[in-house]
Amino acid sequence: MRGRAMIGLVALVGLALLIYLLADVLLPFVAGLALAYLLDPIADRLERLGLGRLTASLLILAMFVIGLVVALLLVVPLAANQVSALIATLPGMVSRLQGILADRAGPLLQRVGGADVLTDLQSQVGTLVGQGGTWFLAFLKSLWSGSQAIISIASLLVVTPVVAFYLLVDWDRMVAAVDGWVPPRHRPVVRRLGREIDGAVTGFVRGQTLVCLILGTFYAVGLFFVGLNFGVLIGLIAGFLTFIPYVGTLTGFLLSAGVALAQFWPDSDWLHIGLTIGVFVVGQFLEGNIISPKLVGESVGLHPVWLMFALLAFGSLFGFVGLLLAVPVAASIGVLVRFALERYLQSPLYHADSPVLLSKSVLSKSVLSESVLSKFDR
Repeated sequence: MRGRAMIGLVALVGLALLIYLLADVLLPFVAGLALAYLLDPIADRLERLGLGRLTASLLILAMFVIGLVVALLLVVPLAANQVSALIATLPGMVSRLQGILADRAGPLLQRVGGADVLTDLQSQVGTLVGQGGTWFLAFLKSLWSGSQAIISIASLLVVTPVVAFYLLVDWDRMVAAVDGWVPPRHRPVVRRLGREIDGAVTGFVRGQTLVCLILGTFYAVGLFFVGLNFGVLIGLIAGFLTFIPYVGTLTGFLLSAGVALAQFWPDSDWLHIGLTIGVFVVGQFLEGNIISPKLVGESVGLHPVWLMFALLAFGSLFGFVGLLLAVPVAASIGVLVRFALERYLQSPLYHADSPVLLSKSVLSKSVLSESVLSKFDR
């Protein structure tokens, strides 16, 4: 048992090292694998309708590529223009916010902390904003250099659909081959773990993608009608970052509130500022109470803190390849940890003074432990 564990550990370390060394080359292949995995249920459904696997794969991939190209042609020019305009006007907005702070809170701050406290606070705010922008640009640069140093976007767009097509055609045969490699006595357990991992990954990715699209559209449309500068861009950013729990809403709220203060105060009343904040209040209420419970649910098993750590850690180590691998790896680790704890609670090690029997007391302890673990792991 210990020898097999060591072999498994060495294999995992070797795989992580291989991904780290080949991250630049692996990106289109990992993207193609992820695309084939997400599109496989559609191909299975078309097969049940009478289409062959090859025809279904060609049809699905053609529709996906056409939709992606149309979306890029419509969204990228608008986003690029607004990003360049936002970067150009950001220093002016920061200066305006500092002026508002000095006018409204200056006398109070000077009475509390002395004459120099306002100057120090303005300097610290400017430094903090500059450091935040520098960190964000450095993070984006690390992702870019870590994944695009060798291959270009053009090659990514060409290689990924080809890889996805071949994997999609052979997906069922590959799954059957991997299943055949598992020793027969372990197949029920391995199949159960595979189903749980598949349910966690697909439930989160598909559900959270829909949540991002719905919230991004809601924020963009809402901020556009409020009249906020760069409202569409801020809404799209907030919707995209919603994939990371709480980060999208918080980022969009801070950006929109800062832009609203710089744009509407003090020339206008509080109405537009309140409407801007109200868009995110309503969006957060809809996400937490209606959209996420319906589309993602509570059975995915990915705790927000664990997910954020996985995304940041894998993105920092492996670039965009790490971002693609973060969710399935985090979900797999969660499923395996829950399975290991379940086996531990049913083992002689846990019941050291009595034999492990499937009695009501043991079952009640297992059910209670599983409920506690599920709350902790979600």
